[in-house]
Amino acid sequence: MKLEPLTAVLSDPEATHAWGQRLGQVLQAGDLVVLTGDLGAGKTTLTQGIAIGLDVRGPITSPTFVIAREHPPLGNGPWLIHVDAYRLGNEIELDDLDLDTAVDEAVTIVEWGAGLVEHVAEHRLEVILARPDVDGPDQTRTVQVRAVGARWTTDVAHEQLAALGA
Repeated sequence: MKLEPLTAVLSDPEATHAWGQRLGQVLQAGDLVVLTGDLGAGKTTLTQGIAIGLDVRGPITSPTFVIAREHPPLGNGPWLIHVDAYRLGNEIELDDLDLDTAVDEAVTIVEWGAGLVEHVAEHRLEVILARPDVDGPDQTRTVQVRAVGARWTTDVAHEQLAALGA
């Protein structure tokens, strides 16, 4: 079963946060989420929502200058590894983070990771956030999710992701 890309229109940062929270409740250890979107599109806001859905220790802030942050679970769930690949120059610098050693025990979210991190996990979600009016008053953004790998072809995962588009 192949999951078609899903699209959701989110009215504002609060809706982005809430959508992320629902996504976080679907994610499990070993999941890789690759976030793409212009500055101000809502990547960190989405990650903050995911963190609440995963029930991990915060605060969740952009790891732009530290490159990666680890957030332990507050309960029995997985760790969250939040990476900002914007300042990474190449795959060698990414490999220095050793993401592949922790990917099985954590949910790994990589902002600006398209083209760099796909090899880290056999399955992933590619999430693209678009906000056409970044500098204007319109807070609406669109999120598109493409699921890759066997983990997302099960009936349960398919239903969980499809429900996010509603």
